[in-house]
Amino acid sequence: MTDVTDGVLHTLFHSDQGGHEQVVLCQDRASGLKAVIAIHSTALGPALGGTRFYPYATEEEAVADALNLARGMSYKNAMAGLDHGGGKAVIIGDPERDKTEDLLLAYGRMVASLGGRYVTACDVGTYVADMDVVARECRWTTGRSPENGGAGDSSVLTAFGVYQGMRASAQHLWGDPSLRGRRIGIAGVGKVGHHLVEHLLAENAEVVITDVREDAVRRITERHPEVTAVEGTDALIRVEGLDIYAPCALGGALDDETVPALTARIVCGAANNQLAHPGVEKDLADRGILYAPDYVVNAGGVIQVADELHGFDFERCRAKAAKIFDTTLAIFARAKEDGIPPAVAADRIAEQRMHEAAAAGRGR
Repeated sequence: MTDVTDGVLHTLFHSDQGGHEQVVLCQDRASGLKAVIAIHSTALGPALGGTRFYPYATEEEAVADALNLARGMSYKNAMAGLDHGGGKAVIIGDPERDKTEDLLLAYGRMVASLGGRYVTACDVGTYVADMDVVARECRWTTGRSPENGGAGDSSVLTAFGVYQGMRASAQHLWGDPSLRGRRIGIAGVGKVGHHLVEHLLAENAEVVITDVREDAVRRITERHPEVTAVEGTDALIRVEGLDIYAPCALGGALDDETVPALTARIVCGAANNQLAHPGVEKDLADRGILYAPDYVVNAGGVIQVADELHGFDFERCRAKAAKIFDTTLAIFARAKEDGIPPAVAADRIAEQRMHEAAAAGRGR
């Protein structure tokens, strides 16, 4: 990342990195803000996606993550039926140490200067309270608290959507959407994962969890002694009799080492960009593992924040998120019909919607 002048947005074009429309580097020396805002597509409407606050090892790593996440949001929003393109922002730093009110306000000014081309929300390392601060400088902010006109925690409906994706996967593979008695492993029980645990236990599933944070695991096991905890993802993916594996932490969870070791018949989780590289989707299919495309099943949160822009109604959002069940089944049907992995089928459906919107001159 090149150095930038305080308060100035530098726009880069990366035709070789997924066809992004705009990549913006942000810096505010007074607050310590260093951020990247990536807009992949506005074919369907203003780009919508969260803000990730993370201690990236390098600035290049931050840019790469923003690009990948923004592209994923274009596909997610298209498959969710939203009139939004895809965008994502990353703030470089440790949220526990570097996050301040001044930094969030400076970030809000950066987003506002884009004039509505990018609408932000929460992501890893940012929370409802943070969006309330950002919104003081930027009206294109969602994921705010109900007290400030927002919808609150979007992880509630994200987990609900993943749960619907699991039910659809079970229906497709086993002919029954019930998860009763199924052994389900969840890697990451933070924002989304702990809500997902509640849905699964309510259906009498057998839940196994892991998380890098001991307190996150303890919160679950103290409340639900019937939940089993294991040390690390490597142990989780090898649990005997695992029916479903749910990656719910950071991306790249499915790689050349993980896929051959998986015992689960289904992968369905909340993490973004689960496939570490192209070809992993075929490796899963070759092993007979049904993969529910991540950006399809984890779209409940973006459905919620998009609704916030029009006057939030939780029941309306929950009804839209429930349709993830039908969308997931439709993707499996398309994949079977075309003889392709589900991830490829989902991409084709999303790309068709974006292409048709661009041809019709929609978006902005």
